[in-house]
Amino acid sequence: MQNTKSFSAMTRILLLTIITMTFNTLLFAANPHKATDPIAYLDLSYMWNYSPDNPKQVNEMWDILHSVATLQGIVNRNAPHIYINYVKNEFMEVDRYWWDLYRQKGKWLNRRDTVYYTDIVKLTEDYKEKIRGAVVYDTNVASTSCVASAVAGIEDLIAIRYDTSEGSLYHRLIMNGPKLEVKVWLVNHDGTSMFTGQGQIPQTDRPSTGSIKNDPYIWFISNYMKRNRCSGEYGAYYLDQYWKQSPQSAPMNAHCLTNHDFFVSHRAFFFDLSPWADESATDEKAQPVGSDFSTLTEMLNEAYRINRGKKICHIGGFPAWAYKYTRHAGGSHEDVATEWEFSRIISAYNTFKDADAIGYGALANASFWQHYPTAKQYPQKWITDEELQHRGYLDDKGHVRIEGRKFIIFYVGDYDSSAWITSVLPHLWKDPERGKLPLMWCISPVLERRAPMVMDYIRRTASPNDYFAAADNGAGYLMPGMLQAPRELSGLPDGLEAWAKHCRPYYKKWGLTITGFVIDGQAPGLTDKGLECYASFSPNGIVPQKTPRTRLFGNMPILRAGSDLVQTPEQNADFIVQDMQHSPIPFGWYRDILKSPSWHKQMMNKIAETDPSIELLDAPTFFELYRRWLREHPEAANGRIE
Repeated sequence: MQNTKSFSAMTRILLLTIITMTFNTLLFAANPHKATDPIAYLDLSYMWNYSPDNPKQVNEMWDILHSVATLQGIVNRNAPHIYINYVKNEFMEVDRYWWDLYRQKGKWLNRRDTVYYTDIVKLTEDYKEKIRGAVVYDTNVASTSCVASAVAGIEDLIAIRYDTSEGSLYHRLIMNGPKLEVKVWLVNHDGTSMFTGQGQIPQTDRPSTGSIKNDPYIWFISNYMKRNRCSGEYGAYYLDQYWKQSPQSAPMNAHCLTNHDFFVSHRAFFFDLSPWADESATDEKAQPVGSDFSTLTEMLNEAYRINRGKKICHIGGFPAWAYKYTRHAGGSHEDVATEWEFSRIISAYNTFKDADAIGYGALANASFWQHYPTAKQYPQKWITDEELQHRGYLDDKGHVRIEGRKFIIFYVGDYDSSAWITSVLPHLWKDPERGKLPLMWCISPVLERRAPMVMDYIRRTASPNDYFAAADNGAGYLMPGMLQAPRELSGLPDGLEAWAKHCRPYYKKWGLTITGFVIDGQAPGLTDKGLECYASFSPNGIVPQKTPRTRLFGNMPILRAGSDLVQTPEQNADFIVQDMQHSPIPFGWYRDILKSPSWHKQMMNKIAETDPSIELLDAPTFFELYRRWLREHPEAANGRIE
């Protein structure tokens, strides 16, 4: 009997142990980051008070943010380990906002332990085993900083500027402290420049381009791109060290060093080059005309080759118009023209941009947030015939009931940048008037790569009046006309199928069937083959610039883009009333940028007072009625109304 009792007790203990182990296994599966695997939180908010007029602070900011971004990219590549607090704007403390939101009970980061840091040296020492050493670049050759970021991601190195002065980051990390081994030098060991713009480019069989700026990029192309050692799917277009010459030209965080981490994690190529072939770059006026353009197209062509033309390359960044390549900086071209020229060029090589434009272009921690678990799908409901009839938009025979009414829709954007949706959209999303008007929020679905936590958050908190469409020009900002053969600039084969293949899964996942705006810019308009491409993933409508005012392509409604709303709500209201009164069709599309629901409400109140026949519709109702109206008006469906 004694043995039986002892055996029963042992059995109970064994069963309890098995149950506990099973529970812990399930718990770990739900939250794979153990409590013993803490997040490193580096608080860099002290830099908010740094002055652009203080060279020492400017250098310190550059060095620390560059090194930590490359460290983040490597350490966060496979799991979220390092988080920084740095980005701030007039609306919010961006990094703290998202951290606090997802630390709440039941949220993704709630159970994660955290170790707080204020010193990059200590952080580097603690994660030294995750990196192989350092890549050191040249203070006197600005472009080596971009090349260093690319090499860092490929070789698992952190980027450090050569500076042996007491207290410099080089002094603290290379000469002292963890004494990181320098694996790649982009400057001679004695600090003299390795790239001189003369003779042979070091470690290559290429002669100098005659441009000190461009030679480091040719070195990178020769040693990494041509050897298939970097990604062809990711590129990064951010400022090089030239930023330090005029840090006051835009908000201090417009250096966008914090944006590097995601692209480092994906072993991207980095560059800061002018898109203009007809002039020397404004940051190196002594270079041969078109040197930057030549190097840019060579890099894009290599990325295309690495991808074998089957994939679309994702470039983060935007022309830094306040610093370079425009009339702002001593060039001959306007800001928007420079944006469009860059877009035109990259599109010719199957590449889109994630448009981190100046103003709100800074984004930190994307290498961390890329691991945020999104849902498998985010469906959106389309309107039915019964609902249209019930709301009085169709008669009993299914015909559109106009009867003097005019219908409008707002393209609420421009959300074609991961940085913009992370740092501005939360402020607008919390507006008390959101949900009181039907608004078509136009957000590029590919932003889920760098800001999945934002995409998930707005979908989970959307009201019935918040509907989502794709921003320009689908799953990324490119000019689709440049995908169409013959491709004058690149001479490459037609890229439309690669674009459709890229866009389809994003549209499906995020429940998108409308492309709210297609920027044609200086590219050709969409041909029938281009329209077939869009119809395959955006069947409920597109809004291009270069198209007849109205058209029905198969079953896909096409409406030419209308006007941008750039004045006060009251002035815009007056403009819309006049515009719709003179329009030959009862449908109007209007675009606004970074505007709140309250702003839209104020505008609609004025419109209602002035012309009650104008109705603001939700996106499914607008595009479904427009499609039916086109069917009923063959001249409009065939593009014969102007």
